[in-house]
Amino acid sequence: MTSGGRPIRVLHVGKFYPPSRGGMERVVQVLCEAERASVDSQALVANDGPRTVRELVHGVPVTRVAALAKVGAVAVCPTFPWWMRKLASDVIVMHEPNPLALVAHALVRPSSRLLVWIHAEVVRPQWRYKAFYRPLLRRALSLADRIIVASPPMRDLAEELRDFRDKVVVIPYAIDPDQHALTPTCCRLVEEIRGQHALPLALFVGRMVPYKGVDVLLRALKDVEARAILVGSGPLKATWEALAGELGLSGRVQFVGDVDQPTLTALYRACDVFVLPSVTRAEAFGMVQLEAMACSKPVISTLLPSGVPWVNRDGETGLVVPPLDVEALRLALQTLLSDPALRSAMGERGRARVLAEFSLERMVDQTTTLYRSLVEQPSRVNDGVGAEAARVAAPRQW
Repeated sequence: MTSGGRPIRVLHVGKFYPPSRGGMERVVQVLCEAERASVDSQALVANDGPRTVRELVHGVPVTRVAALAKVGAVAVCPTFPWWMRKLASDVIVMHEPNPLALVAHALVRPSSRLLVWIHAEVVRPQWRYKAFYRPLLRRALSLADRIIVASPPMRDLAEELRDFRDKVVVIPYAIDPDQHALTPTCCRLVEEIRGQHALPLALFVGRMVPYKGVDVLLRALKDVEARAILVGSGPLKATWEALAGELGLSGRVQFVGDVDQPTLTALYRACDVFVLPSVTRAEAFGMVQLEAMACSKPVISTLLPSGVPWVNRDGETGLVVPPLDVEALRLALQTLLSDPALRSAMGERGRARVLAEFSLERMVDQTTTLYRSLVEQPSRVNDGVGAEAARVAAPRQW
C-alpha cells in the first residue's frame, strides 16, 4: 500500500501483450496477473493495428496503443507518449529491449519511480545501435531507481550494465507449474503424439528467427535415430522447412507452427528431450527451458554468455553444449535419447529446481517488495537527462 492507503499503481510498459507471442510478452503477463493481489498493476503496449484498444485481460487493464506502421519489429505508435502520461502510476516498469518505451519516456519525463527490466541485450549493427538506441537506453539506465535482470550472468556479463551494476537486482522469471498439469485431456493428447511414431521425440519451442539456431538442430538430427517437432512461427520457418527436406529429414521433422496451450503442454509431456539450440546472447534466459523442466523433461541448451546455461545446469537438469557445434549437439541428443534412466533423473531434478527457485510466489514477493521500497523513498525530481537515481534497499536474492 502507498502512504495514502491505496494500492501502489504499477505501470508495466512492454512491446506487446498476449495473445501476441514472445518471451517478454509472457513475462509481462505473468507479472501483471500475479501482482494484482498486492498492487494495482496494468500494462501499456503497442497494438498490432491502427486503433487504440483498452480492455481487461484476465483482470488486468491493458492499453494497446494504435500502431500506424512497423519498422522491423518496432511498432510506430504516435500517441504512446500521451498514454504514458495519462495512465497514472507510482512506479513504471519499462521492459527492454523496447525503443518505443525509451522514446516515450524521454519525451514525457514522468515523475513516477522507474524500474528498467532488461530481458535481453540488443544485438544489432554497432553503428546503428550506438547512434540511435544506446543514448536512449543509457538515459533510462541512469534515471532508473533499480535495474532488474533475470539471472546473475546477465547482471555480471551484460556490457551495457557495466556502469550501473550497483543498481542491478536479480529477480528470476517464474512460471505456474499448474499451467502444464497432466490432466485427462492432456493424457489423451500425449498418447496421440507418442503413438504417431516409434522413434524418441525431441522438441523445440520458439520463434523461427536466426538466433534460435534451428538450422544447427536440423543438421545434428541428420544422423540421430529420432524425430523432432518444432513449434513456432517466424520469417525463417519456410527456409528451415526447406533445409529439413534437403537433409532428408522431412519424414522425421514436423513444423507445426504456433499451437494452443493444451497442445503445447501435451508436447512438453510427450517429448523425451527438449532442445534450445540458440546461438547468440539474444537468448538471455530461455523461459521455455522452465516450461520443459516443469514437465520433468531434460533440456539440451547452449553455453551462451547469458542466463541460458544458468537455468539449465549441465549434468544436473540436462546437457549444455557449445553454440553452433553440430557434433556436440548430436552427441548430446544421442546420449540422452539412448538412456531413459538418465533422462528421468535429469527431468526430476529439473522439476525440483523450478518448484524451488522459479516460483510465482517468490517472484511476486521480490517485485512487490521492490515497489514498496521505491515509493517509501523521499520524492525526487526526474530531470530526464541522466540525474543520479536514488538507491533503494531491495534485497538481493542471488
